[in-house]
Amino acid sequence: MKIKVIIHEAEEGGYWAEVPAIPGCATQGDTFEELLENLYEAIEGCLSVDIDALQITAKSKVMEIAV
Repeated sequence: MKIKVIIHEAEEGGYWAEVPAIPGCATQGDTFEELLENLYEAIEGCLSVDIDALQITAKSKVMEIAV
């Protein structure tokens, strides 16, 4: 899956980034490398959903797909 991110230079130093396709998904890093690591973690966290919090019936199916 490819996803576009917008990377900004922070006024106080370092970087911050946002993921327009996932509202509220943003992160920061002191270096560009740290920012990239944090982006992967932030995107994974934003896309993860606790299925225990959802109402699942006996007729429901839980699947994991790659996009």
